[in-house]
Amino acid sequence: MNTFTHSFAPLQNDTFLRACLRQATPHTPVWLMRQAGRYLPEYRATRAKAGSFMGLATNTDYATEVTLQPLERYPLDAAILFSDILTVPDAMGLGLSFALGEGPKFAHPVRDEAAVMKLAVPDMDKLRYVFDAVTSIRKALNGRVPLIGFSGSPWTLSCYMVEGAGSDDYRLVKSMLYSRPDLMHHMLQVNADAVASYLNAQIDAGAQAVMIFDSWGGVLADGAFQAFSLAYTRRVLAQLKRHGVDGQVVPRLVFTKGGALWLDDMGTLDCEVLGLDWTANLGRARAQVGGTVGGPGKALQGNIDPNVLFAPPAQIEAEVIKVLNSFGTPHRAPADQPDLTGPTHIFNLGHGINQHTPPEHVTALVQAVHSHSQKMRSL
Repeated sequence: MNTFTHSFAPLQNDTFLRACLRQATPHTPVWLMRQAGRYLPEYRATRAKAGSFMGLATNTDYATEVTLQPLERYPLDAAILFSDILTVPDAMGLGLSFALGEGPKFAHPVRDEAAVMKLAVPDMDKLRYVFDAVTSIRKALNGRVPLIGFSGSPWTLSCYMVEGAGSDDYRLVKSMLYSRPDLMHHMLQVNADAVASYLNAQIDAGAQAVMIFDSWGGVLADGAFQAFSLAYTRRVLAQLKRHGVDGQVVPRLVFTKGGALWLDDMGTLDCEVLGLDWTANLGRARAQVGGTVGGPGKALQGNIDPNVLFAPPAQIEAEVIKVLNSFGTPHRAPADQPDLTGPTHIFNLGHGINQHTPPEHVTALVQAVHSHSQKMRSL
């Protein structure tokens, strides 16, 4: 896999990676969850050419094109692989499909003991299209910004695998969790080992950071979250490669939607960055897990409400300033110790960007993040 080592251009903007590692940056880096997506007319045009969502995701050229589209419009500080969190269970043979205007569906949901016991870590060759896309995107970026790879968390994948689609009440997956916890733990172990293999293959293909999306972690009861979500995220993190093909450290990001009340527990994870949704207060989170200058801690990512992007640009700017100010004074390092660590913030939405978002409003957000965060550092 290391044949790619010398084929990637040197990085021109490492702000995101530095912030992940709690190093000082000239501005607060910003990228957006689902930044390559349906809110962009150019994405919709490419998807129409591809014929379907999976046609887009499984075609290296199309996946590369849509990953780069938001970077052509906005001076974002990172790119994220265009793919879907459900590629792993699809490779397990569950039959993933996307109907236009509807969410994902599995043809073969996992709802009984026989189905659970059949699950196995898939052959990663079935996901070769993802790794080919990672390498293609990394080359196409040409060092402009770092590339983030990602996966769904073991718990979030299990939710989709049991429910067979999205859910309002999580009835089927929680029924299994409470009535047959042994089956749920078995599924989660398989998923954790599959996710670790999947993310390691993305790192080998050129991903410079990897993110675990625990999108449904917040639906669990206290206690169940720790046992059925956090424990298996921990199992994934323990298996991940620490360095990429270029020898650089690969930061690991964990985002649990609705997870702010478990921040102390999440602070014990072996990862560099914790993502927060818009219900969290960044200042309090910084005090809980952000650490001190020169000491250990987590970088924080987030956490503006995506619906702020429907307000006029002046209001967007005001809300951006509120979020930056809520984190507080940015970490600055003395000139003779540029890599001295301290509390850092990566600006993002508290969840994915809404498909109806006006693209020009994203311009206002990114500009506001860069300009206000630079001002904060010059005070």
